[in-house]
Amino acid sequence: QVQLVESGGGLVQAGGSLRLSCVASGSIFSINPMGWYRQAPGKQRELVATVNSGGSTNYADSVKGRFTISRDNAKNTVYLQMNSLKPEDTAVYYCAAGLLRPRPYWGQGTQVTVSS
Repeated sequence: QVQLVESGGGLVQAGGSLRLSCVASGSIFSINPMGWYRQAPGKQRELVATVNSGGSTNYADSVKGRFTISRDNAKNTVYLQMNSLKPEDTAVYYCAAGLLRPRPYWGQGTQVTVSS
């Protein structure tokens, strides 16, 4: 079993920045790849970015050039640096691990609100 704890969400004005963190604990050998997803009100959960154990990354087109996913393997932590935030980035952001498993692990979510 893997536990994921997210932090770093909040309220920010358009054009601002936030950094999300996700710490993994438990069966760490099964956490890769990891990533961030988001779900806005009335919409389906969507991929934001992923990173594998080797550091290769993948981004949704909507966040390319603005968001950066990274990881610190020594701390079992994955980060999402979000710059040039837009109101349409407003959503609950979820950390995910073991993305190739039939049932990936999910964090509890952290709210990001971008005001115009």
